[in-house]
Amino acid sequence: MDGITPKKESNFDDPDKIPRAVVGLSIELAIIEGTEGHRHQKAQLLYVISGVITIETSTGIWTVPPQCAIWIPAGVTHRARAAGQVSIGSLYIDPDLAGSFRKECGIVFIQPLLRELILRFVREPQYYPEGETRETRLVLVLLDELQSAPVESLHLPMPRDRRLYLMAQTLHDDPSLRFTLEEWGARVGASNRTISRLFQLETGMSFGCWKRQLHIGLGLQRLAMGESVNNIAIVLGYESTSAFIAMFRRILGTTPTRYFSESMPGTVRTGKRKV
Repeated sequence: MDGITPKKESNFDDPDKIPRAVVGLSIELAIIEGTEGHRHQKAQLLYVISGVITIETSTGIWTVPPQCAIWIPAGVTHRARAAGQVSIGSLYIDPDLAGSFRKECGIVFIQPLLRELILRFVREPQYYPEGETRETRLVLVLLDELQSAPVESLHLPMPRDRRLYLMAQTLHDDPSLRFTLEEWGARVGASNRTISRLFQLETGMSFGCWKRQLHIGLGLQRLAMGESVNNIAIVLGYESTSAFIAMFRRILGTTPTRYFSESMPGTVRTGKRKV
């Protein structure tokens, strides 16, 4: 839990060591910096109540908007980065119970009943009564709702090839760059055909799609920090604000200004990924 401040400070224990099927914890992040890489023996469901959080693993980067969650399987090393003030409801789930769910990280769209169940366990004492209790029955309902929740990969897969990884890191640091594939090839020592082939092979998407996915993640982070859409478009290197809005709408199905308001409780988002 490096760098994360739990609200239940008076009775907070390591959730991996609490002998319960589901352990809830309320977390507040108020800094724009990342945590150290860490992992849990239990699976983790990080539900973002407000703000935006970015999770990074060895296989990619996930940007989690408000009213969505990220599923992190047991044993996966990850780092978290907050974009301003972030409020999170985190569940730690026994790996034996979580085994039938996803084996990889993924964004979970939280529907109303699942949201209420998450918040219920966040508010519950960590050592709630076991046996034939309401809490035990609610665990089963929670797992059932989790199994049926819409899941979206909505993440930025990182290439493994050192040349492509250099390109990816450079673009992450300066997303406004608009080099052609030929120009990138000259910089990293690969032909544009090699770059295209390897990007598709290692990330499952074209280089152009990968860049748009990067811009979506960075745009969400900046929107959560209160930046204007116009300024975000400039930082990301778009020729006009309308060009950025069109790209955002094409991928997420709504405009940047509407995205967060449409992610409030009671709104069920199905997600549109057209990259």
